[in-house]
Amino acid sequence: MTRGDDLRMLLDLEEIRQLKFAYLRCLDTKDWDGVAACFVPDATASYPDQDCADRAAILEFLTASLVPALVTMHHGHHPEIHVDGDEAHGTWYLHDRVYAPAHDFALEGAALHEDRYVRTHDGWRMAHTGYERIFETTTSTAGLTIKQGARSRGDHP
Repeated sequence: MTRGDDLRMLLDLEEIRQLKFAYLRCLDTKDWDGVAACFVPDATASYPDQDCADRAAILEFLTASLVPALVTMHHGHHPEIHVDGDEAHGTWYLHDRVYAPAHDFALEGAALHEDRYVRTHDGWRMAHTGYERIFETTTSTAGLTIKQGARSRGDHP
């Protein structure tokens, strides 16, 4: 590898990390245009009990699942990203929390996210995302005080 190739690889890795971070932030703030911008139109997704055949199906599933009253936190870390030309694969460790006070439900879990990325004229985008749980715990929200911020309801400035 030349010095230029090394620099390109570092830039690719950082752009892919920023893409994944944006996706997770957009999930938690219910910024559906932002989520859409993370994917190519023919992207696919594999969520537990739900496969999505394209970006429109991904957005339909996410908007139906992550309703405004739901409070979520998705943290992706420890990425293992492998770039091969204009394609890449990433494995991320996910830590998530979900609070649904109206249903007296709270979840905390960990999962491994598996992503495929493609380089487009607009930069790197996800061609596939999916995860498998390592564990999850559920409990009641009774006794918890949850103050939902406007950004978590999808209220954007």
